[in-house]
Amino acid sequence: MNIAFANFTPWASLAGGLVIGLATALYLLANGRVAGIAGIVASPLRALLAGKSLAPDINRLLFILALLVAPWVWRVFAPMPAASVDVGTVGLVAAGLLVGVGVRMGNGCTSGHGVCGLSRFSGRSLVNVLAFMGAGFVMVFVLRHVL
Repeated sequence: MNIAFANFTPWASLAGGLVIGLATALYLLANGRVAGIAGIVASPLRALLAGKSLAPDINRLLFILALLVAPWVWRVFAPMPAASVDVGTVGLVAAGLLVGVGVRMGNGCTSGHGVCGLSRFSGRSLVNVLAFMGAGFVMVFVLRHVL
């Protein structure tokens, strides 16, 4: 295993974690709920599919907009890191569908359980984080060393 110490960025990582924590705290203060992206995205989608008004979901829509705009804001301060995807379209679609199934089964997404749930010492979130991290570790091991 090679470790790319040139890519070790503790200060940028700390800043990113602080921004995530701040956004989570502000969302919790403003809405009285944790900022789990699965629920934030699902509610406007359900309203849209049912033909209902999106007005009650304005905070959620603004949150989603902020997530989409964030990379362009980042580019003002620093270059975007190079991205490479080692799987094809089928692999990406399959991964997305599996994540979606896991989100529904676990009653929340990685950010909801990992950031919000663990910070509240939620036992359910701890079990979910251990399950999805463990599954991820096993999958990477199988794909890289077994297959």
